[in-house]
Amino acid sequence: METLGHRDVLLQRALQHADVSRLARRLASRPALEVETAPPVRLAAVAAILRVVDEEPELLFIKRAEHAGDPWSGHMAFPGGRLEPGDASLEMTAVRETFEELALDLTHGQMIGRLDDLAPRSPVLPPIVIRPFVALVPPNVTFVPNAEVAATYWVPLSVLRHEGTRAEHEMMIDGVHARFPGFRVDAHIVWGLTERIVRQLLSLLDG
Repeated sequence: METLGHRDVLLQRALQHADVSRLARRLASRPALEVETAPPVRLAAVAAILRVVDEEPELLFIKRAEHAGDPWSGHMAFPGGRLEPGDASLEMTAVRETFEELALDLTHGQMIGRLDDLAPRSPVLPPIVIRPFVALVPPNVTFVPNAEVAATYWVPLSVLRHEGTRAEHEMMIDGVHARFPGFRVDAHIVWGLTERIVRQLLSLLDG
């Protein structure tokens, strides 16, 4: 069994990685944009989870299971969900949802900051504001996805930074052909709110 001391050593080592250290500094030095909301707008939170393996930072994506009536059915995403009455904060929403979806306890890692609040740009999606948190976990974490998660992917940041990973998601909205920027992950495309979160994270690293 991994001891708390060993876990702390692994986290401190990961925090010393140049990219992770730069990201943590920049998150700490900038006020994240908060969007004021009022009913019927709901609040939600997601966790952009990093680990460092063989000196390479990796970002965790999930592919949501397909469910009828779910506007994000089958999407590539980050673990997360809506604020519930028992959540003390949106950060705790991200922690709770990550544990529910992956049996991954972020309290055994370290929150290193948060990104700007985001809202869907499409009127066909529910009125919601999403707050992304950035978490760091040890390289040897394991998890067990629940029925809401069809697959998980650890993707190196170097791959996401590579121009060859850029892609487009095409779909029809109210009879109009639309294209959205994205990142190719395996056979899937990260687009929409998740793409915007990834782009914001990479801009802090490389800007």
